[in-house]
Order: sequence, then C-alpha cells, then structure tokens
Amino acid sequence: MSWALGLWVILQGLSVIGVLNYWRHLPTDRQEEAPEGVVMLLSVRDDWDGSPGLIARLKAQTARFRLVVATSGACAAAEAMAAREGDWVQLVRAGIAGDEGQKVHKLRAALRSLREADRYLVFVDADIMPPPRLVGRLLFPLVRGKADIVTGYRLLLPEAGVAAALVGAVEMQLATLPRAASATMPWGGAMALTRETAERLELDAALAGRLSDDMAIGLAGWRAKLRLRPVRDLLVASPLARQGALAFAVRQYRHVLTNSPGMWGIACAVAGVQALGWVWAAGWGGWSAVAVGYAAALGRALARRRIVAGVLEAGQARTARRSLRWDVLAPFAVCWAHWGIQLAAACSSRIRWGGYDYWMRNGKVARMERVG
Repeated sequence: MSWALGLWVILQGLSVIGVLNYWRHLPTDRQEEAPEGVVMLLSVRDDWDGSPGLIARLKAQTARFRLVVATSGACAAAEAMAAREGDWVQLVRAGIAGDEGQKVHKLRAALRSLREADRYLVFVDADIMPPPRLVGRLLFPLVRGKADIVTGYRLLLPEAGVAAALVGAVEMQLATLPRAASATMPWGGAMALTRETAERLELDAALAGRLSDDMAIGLAGWRAKLRLRPVRDLLVASPLARQGALAFAVRQYRHVLTNSPGMWGIACAVAGVQALGWVWAAGWGGWSAVAVGYAAALGRALARRRIVAGVLEAGQARTARRSLRWDVLAPFAVCWAHWGIQLAAACSSRIRWGGYDYWMRNGKVARMERVG
C-alpha cells in the first residue's frame, strides 16, 4: 500500500467514525422540562401566510410557552392570528431596518418587548417542522443547569430535484458532524437560552447591526466563555425547495465568512482535503482508492439513515433520504459541491436574504437595499 493510499484510507475511516460517533451518542432517554415563564420568539416576513402547519405543531408542544410574533408591521396573517389567539400570541411591529438585518431588527424589537415573568427564551424559524419534544428538549439542559445556550440543527427535506438533493447531502455532512458539548455554534431555527444569559450577553447590543442572529449570538457566547450545548436528537425537519437551493447553501457559508473568516477557513480546509482527495483517487489512486471512497460513503450513508430514522417522523425521513442517494452514488460530487459552495461564498460580500440585499463589512451590515 502506498503512503497516499494509506492516508486516503485514514481520511475515509475518520469520516465514517465521525458519523458513527453521532449515531452512537443520539440520546435514547430524551428528557424534557416544562418550566413556567417560557417565551418563544418567531420572526416572520410581511408575506407570511400564517403557516398553519407550523402553528399546529407549536400548539402540540409538550412544554407550554407564550408566542411572540415579530413583524415589520405589515403582515396581515400575523395580525389575524394575534386577534384570533388572544393572550397566547403577542404581536410586535418592528418597522423597517436601516442598518441591520430585517430578521435581527425584528428579534431585537421582540427582546425589548419581553415581560418581567419571561425567564426562558426560545428562538425558532418560520419554515421548520418541529417535533412535539422541541421546546421541552431545548429547555432540559437550561433548567438542569447544564448549559447556557442550547441548540438543535436543521435537517433538510429536499424537494425532488438534483440540486436540492445535492445541497441536502452537503448539509447532512454538517448535521451529522460530531458535536462537543461545549464547542458548537447555535442555529437560530431552534435555540434557547435563559433571560439571565441574554442579559449577561447584552443581547440587544450584541445583535445590533448584524445580519445573522445565530452567528452573532454564538460568537458572543464564545467570547463570554458560555456553555453552548447541542441536543443531538433535535435535527429539525426544514423543507428545501428546488429553486434557490444552491443560493441558500452559498448564503449560509457567506454568513460564516462575513462573521468569522477563521471559522470559514477551517471549514474550507476540511472540505478541501476531502475534495482534493477525490481528485487524487479518481485521477491517480486507481480502482482501490475509488473502492475505499465508495465503501466509506456507503458506511456513512447507512449510519445517517439510522440517524434520520431516529430523529424524524416517518414521512420526513423518506424525504430526507433523497440526499443519501448522492452519498452512495456519487460521494465525490458531494465533496466537490461542498468545497465549491464554500469558495463561491468568498466571491462577494453581498448577501440576498428575505427580500433585501445586504453588503457586509467586518460582520456588520454596511448597506442594504430592498430587492425588486
């Protein structure tokens, strides 16, 4: 065996071990807490349709909470829901941002509207399909004093189509990475922290001028040396449409790059090693190297299939498995796409998101314009 093939075997073996590690550490005893004083913050666009599916899932949560819906002030569906739901829903009209992300602007307004009794803050996105355990599982480490910030992560449900499934495969690489209990970044689609932590971070000021709420909160938490804890069984179903799938993936990495170039560089180096390894395997490694790569891909896909089955509902799992086909049939394409997405993120500082174009400088919004 040549030294290059030996390194390739080690690299592929480590990738399989990483996914197996995630599967092995999936909680079987999924303990929840349901304390008093829980408030959920939901930012919605003005063209939000009310997401009846999401609202039904939120009402089915095992832990009770009060819902704060933050809008720019012109969302008819949110106004109707607030009138219909009474005390359960509080509506916050934030207006239009001038020097920060519109979502961040709305969340800051929601934070300023908190009541004295609000002790636990849960952040969710409007496009997720949360399981009934979501809130209770996020709260468990907080109530037990095991974490300061708790997070889940998205698991994409790609619409039928080549690009969406490929982006789903790239995202599944990230979703099933091993996670240390004190070294992770939160995801704003399913995140929780205590009111005390929010005040310690001076969260309103930490978010000011920012575009990405989760990057801003995560970096502030790292600087304050807080305990950021992932809940491994909260890989939350998030639909991904065919149209705009690649743009979505590039945007996520551009968020990372514009907030933390060092983090982007590390991620790019890791993905680049895999991508260039496949170039070597296909061009010079021979059939043995290709066989090693495909064997490892099959091992990862089987482990991810078990993870998906363990965290999603049956129908969601069937959709998520579309992404696994790429890892089995063309694992090299997933690695090349992942690296390509990261490199594409570095080609501009402009981020198009939620109907606005944002130009970023040093992690903050330098300029913004409405699209169309």
